[in-house]
Amino acid sequence: MKLGRYKKWELSGHILFIIMAFLAIIPFVLLIISSFSDEQAVVRNGYSFFPEKFSLTAYHYIFEQWEMIGGGYLVTIIVTCVGTFFGTTMAALIGWTLSRKHLPGRSMLLFIVTFTMMFHGGLTAQYIIYTQIFQLKNTILGLLIPNLMLNGYFIMTFRNYFEHSIPGTLIEAAKIDGASEIKTFFKIVLPISGPIIITIGLPLALMYWNDWTNGLYYLSHDSKLQSIQTILNNINENIKFLQSNDLGNAAAALSTAELPSTTIRMAMAVVGILPIILVFPFLQKWLVRGMTEGAVKE
Repeated sequence: MKLGRYKKWELSGHILFIIMAFLAIIPFVLLIISSFSDEQAVVRNGYSFFPEKFSLTAYHYIFEQWEMIGGGYLVTIIVTCVGTFFGTTMAALIGWTLSRKHLPGRSMLLFIVTFTMMFHGGLTAQYIIYTQIFQLKNTILGLLIPNLMLNGYFIMTFRNYFEHSIPGTLIEAAKIDGASEIKTFFKIVLPISGPIIITIGLPLALMYWNDWTNGLYYLSHDSKLQSIQTILNNINENIKFLQSNDLGNAAAALSTAELPSTTIRMAMAVVGILPIILVFPFLQKWLVRGMTEGAVKE
């Protein structure tokens, strides 16, 4: 049997990746379908791709609080954009500095960065430093700086890329032409570093978008700076609190029992991840482009 231009191993590879892609998509499909399912049907029959009864109750409950959720989206978008830009920029600048082999004190700086990747002072010490020394409590910086803004792994990834993937002859040519280190970095190195910028930028953006712990630690419950993930987490915690306490009021208890606690978790996940799902197809071409452009061979 002839397979045309495809060899058997190529066809097997395509089949394998199709199966893997299908397995990756299935949970998202089930998540979305479950969020539109009736609460009682889900409790009775479990999650299903073919729900017994269609319901918008979970989304109705969430969007009753749209003013708060809309503000959370705005905060999340701002934090994600600003954090990704500055986080990637600083990691690239420090990575480029550490890639210069004749940098005075380079070994000590590499040790400091590597040390932060292996050891952590603990959450208590971190909280005290950020709230009492740097005064980040209830500020936008509390969502930007802790845990996310500067990452030793990202710095070392940039450093390794600049040291091993940027042709040394290109840097030497820039020096001969009189270019300074700053000009060499911004005019020569960055334009051909698309792959590593995309490789670091996208995960960092996802980390900022999905982060809720900084909001939990550094923002008060009534703060208007809460991100969408923090707000959705608070809604979930409020529902669990109502259901786990005896309200002493029959009408209130009945109202609480009718809350779609199971499907609302699915709906909250959809609300939190939907923007990423919608935006990623537009970013994918830049990811592919970043991986294929800017390659320079010695």
